[in-house]
This record gives sequence, C-alpha cells and structure tokens, in this order.
Amino acid sequence: TTRKTASTAGSGGRLTSADRVVYPDSGITKGEIAAYYQGVAAWLLPELVKRPLSLLRCPDGAEGTCFFQKHHAQSLGKGVHAIELREVEGSDQYLYVRDIRGVLDLVQMNTIEFHPWGTRIDDTERPDRIVFDLDPADDVAWSDVKTAARDVHDRLADIGLRSWVRLSGGKGVHVVVPIRRGPGWDEVKDFSGAFANVMAEHAPQRYIAKAAKQARKGRIFIDWLRNARGATSVTNWSLRARAGAPVVMPLSWAELGRTR
Repeated sequence: TTRKTASTAGSGGRLTSADRVVYPDSGITKGEIAAYYQGVAAWLLPELVKRPLSLLRCPDGAEGTCFFQKHHAQSLGKGVHAIELREVEGSDQYLYVRDIRGVLDLVQMNTIEFHPWGTRIDDTERPDRIVFDLDPADDVAWSDVKTAARDVHDRLADIGLRSWVRLSGGKGVHVVVPIRRGPGWDEVKDFSGAFANVMAEHAPQRYIAKAAKQARKGRIFIDWLRNARGATSVTNWSLRARAGAPVVMPLSWAELGRTR
C-alpha cells in the first residue's frame, strides 16, 4: 500500500506512526505525506536541496500547534546536514538537505512545509532568485490577484528580467525571478524594495509596498521582504499546513489565467 511504501523506503530508516492523521479534515496521514514527497521528488529537489532551510513542524498535526525551525539538530536525522552561518551576534548551525532521504527524515520529525533561502550553501551571501509575494487583502478578488501577477511580470520584463509564477497554497501568488549570482543581499533587497515601491506609487489604489495590515484594505501587498538575508519563501511542491492540504504549485503564465 501507499502507507507501507512510504514507511520503509528512501529515508534509510522506518517512518514511525505512519498511520497518524496529520490533516483531520481530509484524513491524510504522516505516511501519505512521506509518499507524496517521494512521489514529487524529481520536481521538489531541484528547488530545495543544498539551500539553508526553515521548516514548519507540526507535531500535533496541521490543526495543532506548529513552529518554525531553522537551526540544525542531530535529532533531525542522518540525512539532514548542518552549515555554519553568521548571525547578528556570532554564528550558528543552520540545516539543509542533499536528497530525498533528508526530506523524509524531516517528515519523520513532523515537518509539513519547506522554506528555503534564496541562495545555495556554496555561496550563501549571493542570492540566485528574487521573490515577490503578492498578498491580497481579504476583499480582493482572485481575478485581481492574477492581473497583479501579470503586471509584475510585465514590469520586470520591461527591465530585462524573466519571471515565473507559483500558487502559494494560500490566497496569493509568488512571482519568482531567477538571477545570475553576483549581487549581494543588500543589493537584492534594495532593488526589490525599490521595485515594489514604484509599483505601489504608480497604482496606489491597487498595490501597497508596506506590511501595515490596516492600510491594506482593497489592495495587494507586494511583499518584497522575502529577499533579505535569512528570509525564506516556501518552495515549489511543498504542502501547506492548512485545511485541505494545499500544495505550492508552479505554473506557466498561461496556466495562471485558467485558475479560479
């Protein structure tokens, strides 16, 4: 069965409590989560491996108390590796994975969501992507979110930057810009903040570039803060710890137009 396969393969050890229900609304189990990540490994891993990671772990299931973890611990499993990274004061051991074994070790430790840095472990000070997270207020229609994503795409294209889009597994979308490694974190953050502010200045009735929720009504927050050192963005194909077990889904721009 799916659960039996997921409980024994790939991680180098047996998945415990494979039949424990993680998503009470749909009955999805821990074993089925492991089987899902094994099944999408060919698409998941290129976006995930050899990047510092933050995890959303949910020991009590998706509807229970969840917490983020970014630091390495031996208890996470042999497939989970450490990298020393500087912090504001000193340094600490962050975590990353190299393969599906590491992913499944983290599922064993009740990880549901995977949030990588925008940089790789061989050069953590030079990002290779920029992410604009379009976060709409509750009263913004989905059609307006799609229009906003295309607007961001077009404005990026105007300055010679290609982008792709993904559904966030929530109410928004991410517009992702792959970049050649070279600029440091400060340059990438300054650029993304300036870009979001120009978008908001040109269409203040539609966009906002500040996080203040009280000012967001009827507008879409262009969240550019994902592009600071140490910030993360949920990866393609990650599950979300939300009702219905939604998945972060990369799309072509034509496919985005057909979503509803």
